[in-house]
Amino acid sequence: MITAVEKPVENKTQLQLRKKRVTFTINKETESEVFVAGSFNNWNHNEFKMKKQNGNGTYSITIYIPKGKHEYKFIVDGNWIIDPQCPEWTINSIGTLNSVIDV
Repeated sequence: MITAVEKPVENKTQLQLRKKRVTFTINKETESEVFVAGSFNNWNHNEFKMKKQNGNGTYSITIYIPKGKHEYKFIVDGNWIIDPQCPEWTINSIGTLNSVIDV
């Protein structure tokens, strides 16, 4: 016999308590299409599109991600790259590097 258990509905504030607001930033000299993806969004390459800021070549996005350690990369014009400003990297399962953030 299977019984359903109702989970209490969390409001936006309660969900945000388990997450932290993080701003990702990358500088690109040329006009580009830039996204960020990582373990925090199942590596969805087109979920978080970054916006160009003030015409100075800086792209950024602020999102809420779960607390803990996460691997991520930027996708610039379809190319996956590590964060050049991130001091911590790790080798992933295909032998390339991922940037690491501890939220």
